[in-house]
Amino acid sequence: MAISTLPVIQALRATAQRLATQAPYQWGHMGSCNCGHLAQTITHLTKAEIHSRAMQRYGDWERQLIDYCPSSGLPIDDTIDEMLAAGFTRQDLAHLERLSDPVIRGALPLERRNALRHNQRDDVVLYLRTWADLLEQPLLQAITLPTLLPIPALATVSAY
Repeated sequence: MAISTLPVIQALRATAQRLATQAPYQWGHMGSCNCGHLAQTITHLTKAEIHSRAMQRYGDWERQLIDYCPSSGLPIDDTIDEMLAAGFTRQDLAHLERLSDPVIRGALPLERRNALRHNQRDDVVLYLRTWADLLEQPLLQAITLPTLLPIPALATVSAY
């Protein structure tokens, strides 16, 4: 699973928020699908730019990830490079496109686990938010607050 870092969690939450607020979503479009939206967040490219990059090689995101080669010189591989450098793995991205990571699905509410559809905006938002929550837990558990000493009572001064 992706590295549990603040930038990764922020990218997941920002992507979920953009999708939840009705950003254009189209599962069959390389720049507007699940991975396409995360790529927009990480690379700051438009959906059209991502789609154009992807169309220079055959296949959907899963195929692009299988064929990925960091030295290919293809623009889609540069996009994938940025996503990997941000802390995601190729497997993370393949799972995202199909909403198929068993750990993330296992953390979903029981009634949504089996009904999750990879090409439905609300399901993608739920998946992204659940993923961010899972990555956030170890970070929060690692925070140790300092022990605070009680403030000593102030001595009262007599007016005599």
